[in-house]
Amino acid sequence: MPRVSALLLLVLAAMSAFGPLATDMYLPAFPAIAAGLAADPAAVQKTLASFFAGMAIAQPVFGPLADRFGRRPPLLVGLGIFVLGSVGCALTQSIGWLMLWRFVQGLGGCAGMVMARAIVRDVSEGPATIRLMSRLMLVVTLAPILAPSLGGLLLGLGGWRAIFWALVAYGAGLAVVVTAILPETLPPDRRRRDGPLGIIMVYARMLGSRRFMGLTLSGVLPMAGMFAYIAGSPFVFMELHRLRPADYGLLFGANAIGIMAVSQLNAWLSTRQPPERVLLWGLCSMATAGVLLVALAGNGSFLGVAVPLFVYVASIGMVMPIAAALAMASQGRTAGSASALIGTLQFSGGAVAGGLVGAFYDGTAMPMAIVIALAGTGGLLSRLFLLR
Repeated sequence: MPRVSALLLLVLAAMSAFGPLATDMYLPAFPAIAAGLAADPAAVQKTLASFFAGMAIAQPVFGPLADRFGRRPPLLVGLGIFVLGSVGCALTQSIGWLMLWRFVQGLGGCAGMVMARAIVRDVSEGPATIRLMSRLMLVVTLAPILAPSLGGLLLGLGGWRAIFWALVAYGAGLAVVVTAILPETLPPDRRRRDGPLGIIMVYARMLGSRRFMGLTLSGVLPMAGMFAYIAGSPFVFMELHRLRPADYGLLFGANAIGIMAVSQLNAWLSTRQPPERVLLWGLCSMATAGVLLVALAGNGSFLGVAVPLFVYVASIGMVMPIAAALAMASQGRTAGSASALIGTLQFSGGAVAGGLVGAFYDGTAMPMAIVIALAGTGGLLSRLFLLR
């Protein structure tokens, strides 16, 4: 297997960061976008759901392409689509077109996340995969720490459109880096030559696997709660609790630091405890935090919302690396397709969660809290009833 260098880890992190950057950078600009495009808050929240929908729809295509042609060519195609969508977002004049171009962004941005997970599976096995996933999450969580603050800075310097021009530069720059230094980790003798029916059968086998789906859903459903937090928190904290965009960025960054800390604890625990047991601990933490959030969100207390959210979001650092690594452990030659299916379900859940928060927006934190509680509880139930 290829050696995992620090440079490769950084490139994989940059590939994985498309989701966090394309969502978190423009969160502080939600009120400015609503004012600039004469849109209501619910419509701006739906631009987030449209991005998640694009991320979900394209991944089943990029997965088989990665297993057939290797990791690099589909990745470069995805980067080109992402750059096109980002240019469209920067130039749009209406909220409807912003939704469309955000969808295009999602179609291309998902390629980086699919290829990153597949490359991790190409270059590692067993406990090493969990450790690598945890280290990758450590680097990736720098994106949500820095992105809202960077977005707030760009908002002040050049308005909300400057945020999307920055994403244009990010996508184009990563394409240059991938072309120059990223090695191809899937040799020709390990590539698949499945036709359309074969691809469908690969996905059907995964969907019919109790273990694969149990592990996948135990990571996907809690992540839907994370997306509900991303969609709902700008208005909950900046409108309801009157935080300034810069302060909201600091709050968002504190939660991301929680993910970093827990992901490193996870890497340590996974060498001393069975991974399935550590996964269960993380899921119990998320489900409990979600229930507490519902119980406390109605009293109007800032800490009643912020503290359970911190526990829920930080626990992602324990749940996601283990769930993804264990689900993909037996998917050697179909790692690209497995990564794509995990990502499709993850962002489908994100699109639904973000859409629900926007649809039931009522000026309180309760819609966000309810969706988060359902997502965390659903992940725990998947672990309890689908994994024996």
